[in-house]
Amino acid sequence: MDKIIGIGNALVDVLVRLPDDAILEQMQLPKGSMTLVDEARQKELRACMEGLPMEQATGGSAGNTILALARLGGKAGFVGKVGRDALGKFYADNCKAVGIDARLLECNLPTGVANTFISPDGERTFGTCLGAAATLQASDIKPELFEGVSMAHIEGYLVQNHELMEAICQTAMEMSVQLSLDLASYNIVAADLPFFRHLVQDYIDIVFANEEEAAAFTGRKEPLEALREIASLKCLAVVKLGGKGASARLGDEEVMVPSTGMPIVDTTAAGDFFAGGFLYALNEGASLKECLSCGALLAGHIIGVVGTRLPEEEWIVIRKRVRKEVITQ
Repeated sequence: MDKIIGIGNALVDVLVRLPDDAILEQMQLPKGSMTLVDEARQKELRACMEGLPMEQATGGSAGNTILALARLGGKAGFVGKVGRDALGKFYADNCKAVGIDARLLECNLPTGVANTFISPDGERTFGTCLGAAATLQASDIKPELFEGVSMAHIEGYLVQNHELMEAICQTAMEMSVQLSLDLASYNIVAADLPFFRHLVQDYIDIVFANEEEAAAFTGRKEPLEALREIASLKCLAVVKLGGKGASARLGDEEVMVPSTGMPIVDTTAAGDFFAGGFLYALNEGASLKECLSCGALLAGHIIGVVGTRLPEEEWIVIRKRVRKEVITQ
């Protein structure tokens, strides 16, 4: 089995279930988006969260994808940056516990935190204080990070640092490593569209997007039109359609699968777990339809819990289903 690594913001998720969306309006956080906040706003957010039930888990988009891949039994690694603090140790310990080869760089800033606000309808909104994660830079990207790696999965949130993204992509190409990119958030794509298009056209082999991100990337095209436009850039395009399922296109082959129809408790990491399942199946030589089915299976399970912690008994069931029902080759 080939090794897949994730590259992204090493964040600890602080998950808060909201009684309504008043806090989002008060803090001017657009529902369903990811907004970067500084230390001052981070303190304001924590004050607003006082008295609400909170949970803590390792997070970050690429980190979640790699977590899902590792729990399926994939050979997984992660590259990111943390602080020399308790949260940094929490992140490293969790990676080790689930078998992720975490190559965590360190600095003196606090480990980054993703304040994750879960609305009553399950939609999640992020107010993210990157902390140490934001200090990952081009000079940190060395060829040895890609040794023994067949694919690197990058989260789109890193695109805001153009020099870093160029270093990742160029070094990966030199090491013959394929690149997968999650478009991350519709507002991030819209704010930096020319650079996103440059990356996809010149470097990226696999693109993951939800409906809003695909629309932002293609000038507000409908999902299937957007899928075809992204695939025309000579990559494997995957567009997640929420309750309507997911679609993928590579060259002239286009497939779609329905959603699992599981009830929604929290959509946190649904897209990330979908990507983890898809990449695991792809690495196993599965068909495009099987890859989509594996992604949909994981997304269907993770939306039934708060955060990214599924009990081990559930993982046992998932792994058996993947082996017996999803990947049939």
